[in-house]
Amino acid sequence: MRQITFIGAGSMGFTRGLVRDILTYPALRGVHFSLMDIDPDRLAAIEHDVRRIIAESGSAATVSATTDRTRAIMGADAVICTVLVGGTKTFRSDLEIPKKYGVDLNSGDTRGPGGIMRALRTMPVLLDVCRDMERYCPNAVLLNYTNPMNILCKIVGMSSTVRCVGLCHSVQNAVEKVAEITGLPAAELDYLSAGLNHQAWLLKITHRGEDVSPLIRQAMERPEVYNEDPDKCETLRFLGHYFTEEGGQNSEYNPWFRKRPDLVARFDHATGFNPGRWGFEIEAYEEKDHTWKQSVEEWNRQPLDLRRGREYASGILNALLGDHTMMTFNGNVLNKGYIRNLPWDACVEVPILASRRGLEPLAAGDLPAHLAIINHTNACCETLAAEGAIEGDIKKIFCAIANDPLTAAVCSFDEIKAMTEELMWQNRDYLPQFPTYKLEF
Repeated sequence: MRQITFIGAGSMGFTRGLVRDILTYPALRGVHFSLMDIDPDRLAAIEHDVRRIIAESGSAATVSATTDRTRAIMGADAVICTVLVGGTKTFRSDLEIPKKYGVDLNSGDTRGPGGIMRALRTMPVLLDVCRDMERYCPNAVLLNYTNPMNILCKIVGMSSTVRCVGLCHSVQNAVEKVAEITGLPAAELDYLSAGLNHQAWLLKITHRGEDVSPLIRQAMERPEVYNEDPDKCETLRFLGHYFTEEGGQNSEYNPWFRKRPDLVARFDHATGFNPGRWGFEIEAYEEKDHTWKQSVEEWNRQPLDLRRGREYASGILNALLGDHTMMTFNGNVLNKGYIRNLPWDACVEVPILASRRGLEPLAAGDLPAHLAIINHTNACCETLAAEGAIEGDIKKIFCAIANDPLTAAVCSFDEIKAMTEELMWQNRDYLPQFPTYKLEF
């Protein structure tokens, strides 16, 4: 019996959706789901929900639940990680402390001062998962959904022998959005996407061999399309390429949209999934914290929709562990030349082929030079942050934050020093590898 382990199974939406998706593949309908979470109430709730999905799907799958991470991992063929370390209260500081210094973040979960702090908190937990995998299931694959994707996957690549790929849904979202605004069927769109997680680019997108880019440009002239995501529309207008992440998040990874109050006001009226306003993720997480029990009750009153969703994980697992039907997806791995004009040791998002042979990243060639500049800066900051996290080197953390495009556009060195020290002190309980939280120059 194949075993699929969920670490952070109390992430209700992810776990339910991925279990449902996995069971749509006939070759995986007899798997064992091993659920692990540190919150026993959420763990009991998700175990109940998974049992319902298994029963209503008519599959032969089984499930167990434990708060013991090592026990959950033993014998796994695949481990799916969806953890949030520190909870909402700690996460607030990732946005509120930078805000004091003028760094106005929308999500703060990927890069820059907020994302780096989340990575520092998450690293010890993720590496503990990897150590358990190295010992108890060395041939298993780690599918990481936890942000900040690039920094964490870089840390795993530097520190572990575990096979790891980082998964996101921004590419699927982007292609579906193109289909929506152009009126073309999403299933008929062919595309090539490459770059960094949350900052990848649709380098090519065609419909029956015809370039779709002119239709995208026309659609973005419509007020309802522009107003839903003005950051994305402005980037397409001036840089010529459609990026995959929602504009709210992408707006904080560059120096153009959030460095002055007037710019924030201009681009902060988005109405889409990920609005551009400051602190969007705080609102989202707090709502989940306050309403999760109510949402469980409501979910259990509703009929189940057992159709497969759009997450990549189930198709990957079927290719690796099931009937071995090959699939191509966009995932996050160490570069090794897949994007030639980004650093070799960076973590990049590229097409990957999953099959019985394993995971094979595919070469994406060169990015357009002006896009490579944008990705290159962020990739170097992420690598520096990963090194600082592993080494306990606060100066590397400072330099990674200081070179973040939005932070550099807003703050002086003295302000960045003060902000870094305040963030590190706020997170001191999660940072045992750092001998000091003070910077000396």
